[in-house]
Order: sequence, then C-alpha cells, then structure tokens
Amino acid sequence: MQNSTDVLFILLGAIMVLAMHAGFAFLEVGTVRKKNQVNALVKIIMDFAVSSIAYFFIGYSIAYGINFFQAAPALIEYNGYALVKFFFLLTFAAAIPAIVSGGIAERARFNPQLIATFFIAGFIYPLFEGISWNGLFGFQQWLENSFGAGFHDFAGSVVVHGVGGWIALAAVLHLGPRHGRYGKQGQVFAHPPSNIPFLALGAWILTVGWFGFNVMSAQEIEGISGLVAINSLMAMVGGTLVACLVGRNDPGFVHNGPLAGLVAICAGSDIMHPLGALVTGGIAGGLFVYMFTLTQNKWKIDDVLGVWPLHGLCGVWGGIAVGIFGQAFLGGLNGHGDVKISLISQVIGTTLGITIAFTGGFIVYGLLKVVMGLRLSEEEEYNGADLSIHKISSTPAND
Repeated sequence: MQNSTDVLFILLGAIMVLAMHAGFAFLEVGTVRKKNQVNALVKIIMDFAVSSIAYFFIGYSIAYGINFFQAAPALIEYNGYALVKFFFLLTFAAAIPAIVSGGIAERARFNPQLIATFFIAGFIYPLFEGISWNGLFGFQQWLENSFGAGFHDFAGSVVVHGVGGWIALAAVLHLGPRHGRYGKQGQVFAHPPSNIPFLALGAWILTVGWFGFNVMSAQEIEGISGLVAINSLMAMVGGTLVACLVGRNDPGFVHNGPLAGLVAICAGSDIMHPLGALVTGGIAGGLFVYMFTLTQNKWKIDDVLGVWPLHGLCGVWGGIAVGIFGQAFLGGLNGHGDVKISLISQVIGTTLGITIAFTGGFIVYGLLKVVMGLRLSEEEEYNGADLSIHKISSTPAND
C-alpha cells in the first residue's frame, strides 16, 4: 500500500524527467542552425502538451486499463499516488516525440508533427508499454513459459528510447534529407552545430535528469536501489570516454556519449554489476559515433541529431545487454531471489519493440505525408524550419 512518502518519491522523479525535456530542447537548439532554434524550442514544449492530452485520455488506458473519468474522491486514494504515477509515466511517453523531434529537425512542418505526436503518445508507445510493463496480450507470460524469463526493461532502453529512435527513423525516411545536405554527385555538405554551449547544456540537463528517470523507475520508496544509481553513473562515464576516444575529441560526440551510455543502461540498471554497466555504456558510446557517421556520410540518412543511432540502436543494445551482463557469471543478479533473465527473451522482446515502433511510425508519417504533407517548401526551409513561428518570434517589440 502506497503512502505519502511514495507519492513524494515518484513526484520528484516526474519532476526530474520533466526537466529532461528542457535538455531535449537545448540539445536540439544547439545542434540545428540558428534560423531553426525558435522552432525547436516551440516544438518541444508543444509536443509535451499534446502528449499529455493524448496519454491522459487514450494512451494510459491502453497501457494500464486505467482512466480518470471517475469522482474525485477515488482519485486521491493513497494520497493521490495513482495521479503522480500517471504524471511520472507521462513524462516517459512525452519523451518519444521529443526524441523524434531531433531526427526530423529543420524541414518538418509544425502542425503535421503535432498530429503525429498525438498518435505516438496515444497509441503506438502505449501499446508496447502495456505489453512490456503490464503484461498485455500474455506476451510476458509466454516468454516466461517458453524461455524461463520475461522481457526485462527496468527503465526503458527499448520501451522508451528504442521505440522513439525507430519511430524517428521511419519519419526521417519519409521526409528525406534537408535541402543542400547532399550533392548530386554524392557529396556531403556539413551543417555544423550552431551553438556548442547550448548543446552541452542540453546534454548536462538530460544527464542529471536521467538519474530520476532510472532510479525513480522503482516507483515506490521501498524499491529504491543504489545499484541503479551507480550503474547509471558507470554507463554514463563509459559512454563519455569511448565517444571521446572514437570521436577524436569532437564536442558533439563527447556530449552525446554520456547519453548513449545512459540509454543503454536503462534496461538493466537494476540487475547488472557496475563493471558490466561500464562496458555496456562504453559499447554504446562507440556504437553511437560509428553509426552516426555511417548513416550520415555513407547511407545519406539525414537524421539531424542522430536519434536513431543514439536512442534506436543504443536502446536495442541495452535491451540485449541485459541478457548478457545480467547473468550471474558476469556479476549480474540472474537467479538471485526472484530475478530471472533470458537472452532469448531479451532478443524477442527487443525485436517486438522495433517492429511496433517502426511499423507504427511508418504508417502514421506515411498517412500524414499523403494527406497533409510533411515537408516545408524549399523557400520555407531556407528561411527557417517554420516560417510563421520564425517571423512571429523575430518581430521586434514596438518602443
């Protein structure tokens, strides 16, 4: 039975993850060109607002079978714990459109993206969230009966980050590259980050908030674990060091390195040994740098912030890493108490998450592309990611 201490615990977690959305905003602001900075700021806060409506009225019910269409006295049982739990889980749901935003930056139309956000937070994300965290459709039970363990994702390497990254890939493929990004002869024309200090600020805000993201995923004060905190720290450090080494001291890679490590450790932060977390984060840091370079320069996928490598691929790695570093012979907690881990279950669960995310994202953005159009015109893109917002925000005040 939850009490006021649990309410405060999960409320603080919700506030910390809410603050991460400022990190998403400034990471994007620092990466995009100056003419698109206003759009990035407006887009992130509007995505959160739309996500809140979609998740409150539809998504939370899909994932957990709970709605808020009842009398107020029922809502304040256990000091209103159910309400702050919704708030906490909403911040996770709203992270998906914030992730997508970074991939489609600088050429996506504003209103179609808000519509996509509604469907992402209201339908696509809650479907896999409910399957993973609430046992929908008996999937977890089937994995346990077949392979001895269900799919384990403590704080969302796959459920949140993997899903966000693979939806973003679908959106980016529908949009195509920014004008002037690639030449007709295959040349690559760089669009360097506009503001490294803003980029770094965004990365730091995300990093600090991530300890609420992971530690508070226990959702009750009795479940809090110092192991989760230290594993998050070690993965962050591992991601930073390897990204700096592989990325040859590039500041963009250095500041995304800790994020790669933190994405990867979410799933297994409660069961890995800290050394396993360090390795998991280090591999994620290297994976991000290598795959960002490959997708941008070789495959010509114009994913502006590299959200598919960072969230999509590092999230997948995190889901699989649970099945490796969660094992007892590598210092993990498999077999300790009620902990059960299966590498096969992790691969199957991760694959299902990828399938739902990419298919759902491809359908939503594909339909919007046909019905409304996704891209700005070449003139609008040249002047700024959304001309109307850019003009309004740039209008000088009358003296």
